[in-house]
Amino acid sequence: MRSFFAKYRLFFIFFFCLCAVIVYLFYNALQPQERLTVYQPSMVNPELVDSTMQYKRKYHTVADFSLTNQNGETVTQEDYRDKIYVADFFFTTCPTICPIMTMNMVDIQERVKNDPDVLLLSHSVTPKIDSVAQLKKYALEKGVDDSKWNLVTGDKKQIYELARKSYLAVKEDGDGGPFDMIHTENFILVDKQRRIRGFYDGTKREDVNELMKDLEILKASYRKGEEH
Repeated sequence: MRSFFAKYRLFFIFFFCLCAVIVYLFYNALQPQERLTVYQPSMVNPELVDSTMQYKRKYHTVADFSLTNQNGETVTQEDYRDKIYVADFFFTTCPTICPIMTMNMVDIQERVKNDPDVLLLSHSVTPKIDSVAQLKKYALEKGVDDSKWNLVTGDKKQIYELARKSYLAVKEDGDGGPFDMIHTENFILVDKQRRIRGFYDGTKREDVNELMKDLEILKASYRKGEEH
């Protein structure tokens, strides 16, 4: 008997490995694949959704935009075509939540620095104060990588409409006029089709870590061809 097993030792090793691979593949095939929610206005707190959009149940995407970044360059949705990105709203003179949010965005930037499919986009909510020069100064102070992260200023009404009607990130209670002011801690994960895939508190470390986990799930879904 011992000589029999010795004679076919390699065969049994190969057979055992083959069985292990088959079991592993079957196990993976039977596991439910993680998929991120595609957020629609009807799924979000009604206080954060424009009244004209509260009952929209599908096909919501981030609207076209044209803003100016820290280098004085025009940034549009085309710069984010076929990219996953994280968006937020801030202002450079904010003394409360924005420094924490920026610190966490810097951390995200570091974690995606070698990933060409992921970008960042921060919108100033005080665009008259946050000139190109002010944004550039802030970017240099915080270590912003221009190739990964745009800090944008521009028309206040456009920025506020993006926050309220596209990113569903702040209460709809203003018109973007001189006395209108928004303040939100939300980080928003946007996919390659400009759909919202997650909301996270940008001041909380655990939420940022959750964002990074969701980002990996989203990237994996593209690799598997599940997103279209």
